[in-house]
Amino acid sequence: MHHAPSSESFTLTPIGYVVSDYADKFGVPRQPGLAPAANAELILSPPYDDPLVVRGLDAFSHVWISFVFHQSPERWSPLVRPPRLGGNRKVGVFASRSTHRPNRLGLSLVELGGIDTHQGVRLKLSGCDLVNGTPVVDIKPYLPWAESPPNAQAGFAPAPPEQLTVQFSATALDQLAQRADRDSLSALIEQVIGQDPRPAYRHGQASERVYGVRLRDVDVKFCPRQNGEATTLEVVAIDISG
Repeated sequence: MHHAPSSESFTLTPIGYVVSDYADKFGVPRQPGLAPAANAELILSPPYDDPLVVRGLDAFSHVWISFVFHQSPERWSPLVRPPRLGGNRKVGVFASRSTHRPNRLGLSLVELGGIDTHQGVRLKLSGCDLVNGTPVVDIKPYLPWAESPPNAQAGFAPAPPEQLTVQFSATALDQLAQRADRDSLSALIEQVIGQDPRPAYRHGQASERVYGVRLRDVDVKFCPRQNGEATTLEVVAIDISG
């Protein structure tokens, strides 16, 4: 005789939160590792900020971060439109990595750059795809021998998305030159904008519209340039006034 599983609900308590280069969710890469220049810190909250909880973690190069898509609405739909399918074709929500999920839980594999336990616990992360303020509910070390099967298949996303060419206008280059972090910021902008954060249905369309992405403390303005069938994204301004 089969018994129906318990309908008991569970409450998750965040163990910490993320401070990242992404002030807003627009522009955040849709997968981790696509913008290696993106830095972040995971700051553990009491009572999880005891250095004992991360003893031995520094022996691992990468970690899994379980988190909540806190900026996504609580409503969800059985079908979603993945950007990799052009934003038009639908697949089941559990066949996607959409942020619009029943429990709004996310999972991200990031590089662990260091652990600071001088005042609480801070994990230094790179290549993250987490918006600033993301609540984290768990951390686990990544085991490549167990979690990277060589015969794995990736459905409609068998390879990384195409990285578009990013150019900087003379104005943007002048503004960038005034920054002490110009080298790392330039790399971050190129990696993020190169993912083409515009809505999927806009890809490949000629347009004079200027888009904006907030990275660190600057507003990055960019627009598409169409050259035949090729699309180039031009950074037209880097504004620190915002």
